[in-house]
Amino acid sequence: MNKPILCGLVAGLSLSTGFAQSGLKPVINQSADAIESKVIAWRRDFHEHPELGNQEVRTATIVAEHLRKLGYEVREKVAVTGVVAVLKGGKPGPVVALRADMDGLPVTERVDIPFKSKVMTEFNNQKTGVMHACGHDSHVAILMGVAEVLASMQKDLSGTVKLIFQPAEEGVYNGQTFGANRMIEEGALENPKVDAIFGLHINSQTEVGKIRYRPGATMAAVDQLTIKLKGKQTHGASPWSGVDPIVTASQIVMGLQTIVSRNVDITENPAVVTVGAIHGGIRYNIIPESLEMIGTIRTFGDTQQALVHRRIKEISTHIAESAGAKADVEIGTGYPATVNDPGLTDKMIPTLEALAGKDNVVLSPVATGAEDFSYFQKKIPGFFFFLGGMAKGKSPYDVAPHHTPDFYIDESGFTLGVKALSHLVVDYMEMNSKAAPASAKAKKVSK
Repeated sequence: MNKPILCGLVAGLSLSTGFAQSGLKPVINQSADAIESKVIAWRRDFHEHPELGNQEVRTATIVAEHLRKLGYEVREKVAVTGVVAVLKGGKPGPVVALRADMDGLPVTERVDIPFKSKVMTEFNNQKTGVMHACGHDSHVAILMGVAEVLASMQKDLSGTVKLIFQPAEEGVYNGQTFGANRMIEEGALENPKVDAIFGLHINSQTEVGKIRYRPGATMAAVDQLTIKLKGKQTHGASPWSGVDPIVTASQIVMGLQTIVSRNVDITENPAVVTVGAIHGGIRYNIIPESLEMIGTIRTFGDTQQALVHRRIKEISTHIAESAGAKADVEIGTGYPATVNDPGLTDKMIPTLEALAGKDNVVLSPVATGAEDFSYFQKKIPGFFFFLGGMAKGKSPYDVAPHHTPDFYIDESGFTLGVKALSHLVVDYMEMNSKAAPASAKAKKVSK
């Protein structure tokens, strides 16, 4: 472990110069470079041993043991398998939280790498592989690295660091409250109360060395759509004797597309209404009595979400009525939109630009994917950004996207992630510390 050397380096600088928080940055960079191989090794281990949501027992155990060795106050089994750790700095100041999600996905890996996942499980009554197909293994390893860097300079931190290792970001399907929402319910943002939270997401289609961000609405709210149609069963050769739910469903699918094309102001934000499956019928010459349609809804902001929900219900029920059928529409609310606090984002972007270079910190369009980091942002100011994980020279159109069997991450970008989160912590503390700066104290004494 590099901790004793790093602690000595930090302590020496602090005693000799009395530097401000920003003076910690060269030490952070040096520390992050020193543990790069360790972060990569952690990530490879987690990648080879992925665990689904609320099953991250092995991952959480490794995380908790690491944090205890570094001197953090550790709380385990938060929201089933989550870990919350606190490091109190040597000086007064705000409480800053950093979050990493830990769960894998029911995906069978195809990438030929030495640490390829061979884990198999049964999911939704189907045999499948388990894979870190969204990069959460990277997030855990990066935050473990941040934990080590910040612990090495604990006495020089003007505030408290809270690390949140969260289960089940991808959700669970057994009726439980999951992920970030449950972490909040079980006190992850309290004792001590968090002032601001930062998080990152590795991105397989963003070049290594680059960071993407967006103030305000960044990722979509996600809702689940179910439409149950009831018609009248009849012989396929005499459709006039019944009410065909299949034809009615087809008309509803087309009608729903007009919500985005005719009702949503797409100059402000996009929206998505997708019907992903239609289940109905049993034989080629029988018009069935009923069927079920399921889909997903993506919106940005409460007003847009309410509009889309209302139009889905109106279009579905009225088209069904016009055909003599009946539509029962259910919309299950999922994650809210991921909204970066504009003020916090504006203050912290210079930190990332100074670290990565202004040309490498890129304003990003909204993403129609969803993130349960949004629950934290509903409670406190939060800033969530994307870290490049695509090899230099590659095209984002040629690499595998997230949630696919061929998903791949270039590990050379991890150190930038460790530095970015660590820099955000010390800069936020410096901006919001209640302690008077050393120069001000000196002036006061001279009077």
